[in-house]
Amino acid sequence: MSDEHNRVAVLGGGSFGTALASIAADNGFEVRQWLRDAELAAQINREHRNGRYLPDFAINLAVVAHTQLAEALQGAGLVLVAIPSKGFRDVVRQARPWLEPECILVSTTKGIQEDGFKLMSRILEEETDGQHIGVLSGPNLASEVAQHQLTASVIASHDPLTRTRVQTALGCDYFRVYASNDRYGVELGGALKNIYAIAAGMAAALGMGENTRSMLMTRALAEMSRFAVAQGANPMTFLGLAGVGDLIVTCSSSLSRNYRVGFALGEGRSLDEAVEALGQVAEGVNTVRLVRDMAHQEGVYMPLAEGLYQVLFRDVPARDMARLLMQGEQSSDVEFVLPRENVQQDHRDSGHNDG
Repeated sequence: MSDEHNRVAVLGGGSFGTALASIAADNGFEVRQWLRDAELAAQINREHRNGRYLPDFAINLAVVAHTQLAEALQGAGLVLVAIPSKGFRDVVRQARPWLEPECILVSTTKGIQEDGFKLMSRILEEETDGQHIGVLSGPNLASEVAQHQLTASVIASHDPLTRTRVQTALGCDYFRVYASNDRYGVELGGALKNIYAIAAGMAAALGMGENTRSMLMTRALAEMSRFAVAQGANPMTFLGLAGVGDLIVTCSSSLSRNYRVGFALGEGRSLDEAVEALGQVAEGVNTVRLVRDMAHQEGVYMPLAEGLYQVLFRDVPARDMARLLMQGEQSSDVEFVLPRENVQQDHRDSGHNDG
């Protein structure tokens, strides 16, 4: 294996970036991890532990942390970008001078840039002109990945080389990597599910039961796919790991940051209090506003996203919004089987109107 093919750079010092860095090192790759925090970098190199995000996880000894992008990126054939969406473009722009011409660039960030409603892979294209770009997304709670719990993810790219290299670098006996060519759908699924994790956390805090959780996740999947198809994605993608798979785990686990924000809101805390208590970035908070605004602009029916927007940004009590959602339109179950417009026409023809 050539040096270029054997070197992996991970940009980001968070929990998922750290877990992925260790997996690649376990697979025999030379791994360099970049992070801004000099003290945390020193701890990783000294103790092989990320005390801030994964304090109980023993990082592979071959992972070397750097605070200089030039050192982390030197000779890297695969670069995993695990930076929160707010700072994603800035870091990629700084990294560009040090990227190898044919390196593979993969985003692991599940968020949306507000300006232009751009996903992270689009930012990679704009800032690097890279030819090998992909996204990694799926039901991947970082703490469980670090514990070597059986986990699967999706590498999505139009480029076969990108898909193959990532499967080689990260696939192992506890972390399976499946391939997709619907990059936009996989990436959008990863961003959208964060919205509904907030809703699930709120429902749990309000004492709602398993029937409610099931209904919420199923209608969330319908809403996600409806929005994504309007943006050009393949609806079948949402039946896979990056759609329903990621939705299930993030709506079911208190390990999910977005779920925890929603739970705090359901307990009656303000949004600022909920985010402050979390202490980490919850991408879903900003995504609610961006997706709700885009849905209005595109004319996409998204009652759950609208309801969450009202709770987060208009101070509507969570319990009141849940009750209002149950009084809304009763439409089709799976729109790609029975179109929503057909059900609406049926109601008009029969003289009834539930919406």
